[in-house]
Amino acid sequence: MATQPSISDAEWEVMLVLWDRSPLTAGEVVDALKDRKEWNPRTIKTLLNRLVKKRAIDFTTQQNRYLYSPKIGKDACVRTKSRSFAARVFGGAAGPMLVQFVKQADLTAQDIEELTKVLKEKSQRDKSPSDKSHSDKSRQQEK
Repeated sequence: MATQPSISDAEWEVMLVLWDRSPLTAGEVVDALKDRKEWNPRTIKTLLNRLVKKRAIDFTTQQNRYLYSPKIGKDACVRTKSRSFAARVFGGAAGPMLVQFVKQADLTAQDIEELTKVLKEKSQRDKSPSDKSHSDKSRQQEK
């Protein structure tokens, strides 16, 4: 599996536009970002060029225009960014990071239900072999 390129916060904004809809011309990316960011169009074109050099996006030419599209998926980038954040801020420990996020987040009842479901599923899947063998021995002793 190829390594994910390191994407800056500014480049991330451009990627969000391209993940939302693509292919787009540089002008269309500029238009999509003008309400969110007060960036000069040259800045956005520089970001597009950086992303091409990093191989995060690709372009095709059509009637003397460059059309930009993402080469890497959003989910993969989110995983990479999440791992990087967890490593920097929480020493790589996902548990404390998740606890902090849950404590700070405004969660709906549906969000809480989904988190509970995911944690239960994770708990069942990740039972260690020693836990399984211990519970197997307990069941055998009960018989």
